[in-house]
Amino acid sequence: MSVLTIYQRLDALLPKLQDPRLLKNRGIGNEIGFYIFDYEPEYEPLVQQHVIRLKSELINPPNQINVIEVDLYKTILNILEERRVLQKTFELEASKGNAALAKTITPLIRAEQVITYIQRKIQGSEQLILMTGVGASYPLLRSHTILNNLHPILDKVPLVMFFPGSYDGSELRLFNTFKDDNYYRAFPLIPHTERYL
Repeated sequence: MSVLTIYQRLDALLPKLQDPRLLKNRGIGNEIGFYIFDYEPEYEPLVQQHVIRLKSELINPPNQINVIEVDLYKTILNILEERRVLQKTFELEASKGNAALAKTITPLIRAEQVITYIQRKIQGSEQLILMTGVGASYPLLRSHTILNNLHPILDKVPLVMFFPGSYDGSELRLFNTFKDDNYYRAFPLIPHTERYL
């Protein structure tokens, strides 16, 4: 049993996401099709670049899968911009630092607002949602909170969260350091070892 490299795991994503069983939520019992692609945090730039290519390959022929990317960090920026406080937050961060910024804007970025924003972004015809920006949105958003709140909305659409850290099927550990609440309702998407691939 050998450990797969990040490149091998990234290469395994396209065939997995093309699989009709995944796209139709088949083969996972009655559970909602939420998946986690976890990876070492230092590979974040590599994963970001791969997601761009992956989306292009999925959207264009021959696949033509209706894919929507939800970037949690950009979602935060868009919400702040809609509330006309984005520039003020940049100024606050520059003058008083990250701790003051987090304390000030955390009440503005509640999970319900993020879910409402995501609902507006998705149109109801999507076949697959890719969630990115998880690490950049910390500590303002917690991944398990977003996933829990998305369950009632995305009951038929599979979602893949790109997670810079580790997920063992029950515990999310952002950056392999910060333990999120236990989360049992998502499936690891691509294993770390050949034995399970």
